[in-house]
Amino acid sequence: MESIKRTKIIDVLRREDYGATVNVKGWVRTKRGSKAVNFIALNDGSTINNVQIVADVTKFDEEMLKQITTGACLSVNGELVQSIGSGQNVEIQAKEIELLGACPSDYPMQKKGQSFEYMRQHAHMRLRTNTFGAVMRIRHNMAIAIHKFFHDRGFFYFNTPIITASDCEGAGEMFQVTTKNLYDLKKDENGSIIYDDDFFGKMTSLTVSGQLEGELGATALGQIYTFGPTFRAENSNTPRHLAEFWMIEPEVAFIDKDELMDLEEEFIKYCVQWALDNCQDDLAFLNKMIDKTLIERLQSVVSTDFVRLTYTEGIKILEDAIAGGKKFEFPISWGGDLASEHERYLVEEHFKKPVIMTDYPREIKAFYMKTNEDGKTMQGTDVLFPQIGEIIGGSVREENYDKLMHEIEVRNIPMKDMWWYLDTRKFGSCPHAGFGLGFERLILFVTGMQNIRDVIPFPRTPKTAEF
Repeated sequence: MESIKRTKIIDVLRREDYGATVNVKGWVRTKRGSKAVNFIALNDGSTINNVQIVADVTKFDEEMLKQITTGACLSVNGELVQSIGSGQNVEIQAKEIELLGACPSDYPMQKKGQSFEYMRQHAHMRLRTNTFGAVMRIRHNMAIAIHKFFHDRGFFYFNTPIITASDCEGAGEMFQVTTKNLYDLKKDENGSIIYDDDFFGKMTSLTVSGQLEGELGATALGQIYTFGPTFRAENSNTPRHLAEFWMIEPEVAFIDKDELMDLEEEFIKYCVQWALDNCQDDLAFLNKMIDKTLIERLQSVVSTDFVRLTYTEGIKILEDAIAGGKKFEFPISWGGDLASEHERYLVEEHFKKPVIMTDYPREIKAFYMKTNEDGKTMQGTDVLFPQIGEIIGGSVREENYDKLMHEIEVRNIPMKDMWWYLDTRKFGSCPHAGFGLGFERLILFVTGMQNIRDVIPFPRTPKTAEF
């Protein structure tokens, strides 16, 4: 086969220099045809769109053509011609076809209309489907948008450790990291494990958040953001939870609660607008196949002002709704944590727009948040979204050493692990604030997908660590 430099299909489809000789390589989506001509839809992952290869049956070996099945990998040299059919402007009249990889009939992504549950069992192959190609290209674009948003505003990308000895959220649901022999653990007289022969000489875990270290960065560089994997060992088998997921956590010195809410709203609108501007083909596909209201919902988020609502006002709205006959699965009253059904009611039914909820009761929020003057509420700023519920969790951080120490003591947080964090309040403390955005929840919203396991290439959930 003549050696011609490969052109990506996304670029071939834009060309109009009919008569040119091109080479494309990719995987067969479908093959149909008659005794005289075969039509092969080829896709190489560069775009949701396929290029049509037209093969005159008389010019090719019959046995080779038989091996061109769904999933087979081909290299095709041919002439770029104007397409008579609808859908695309160009197709390729095949001159030479090389079968790079045959694909037998037990290929798991053969049929159309497979369930997402089935595809999860074959997550190593589901990436080749239209839906997962679209989701992964959008995921890439969202990562680019995040870096660009912060870079353009003078933030510094700051890498916080994945292995840590502190539990940021105080939830205790962490994956332990060890090199110890689990069959022969050294213990003291009380039966506690001795860690002096472990790799780090102490108990360590995978991080649940980069926030605490991020605060160290903000109190030196002014404004930073983290973007990396985080791990939660909670046994949550829900469409909203993963054991391994990615988090974006900006931390900013010298801003207050209103400025933090402005940053949250600007950031999320920027990301959604980026998807609308840069992922049109993939969004159009998902809008057609997954969620008919997707693009409309994305546009409405970008064009609307988010509601700013205190927790106390939110609870009143929910209680009024219940009094008016609204049924919720979980009860709600002042002091309780909102379930996702409560958050979604406020966003989807009551306001019909995103909500930034503020000033939560102290008891249901983390130790590091700044307490309001009422002594009962903390300066949290969570962004609630349609279909998702909470998408951002943010707050003003308590910068006063004595107040922070008080919270740590009241909550019985082990101090030996926190001395370095307290130093930020001891040496040149400053007002600062930040938030955390679960990357997969953003992708869930932007793609219209229903399950968080379908917006990360290889999901990690309880009892599932395949591929």
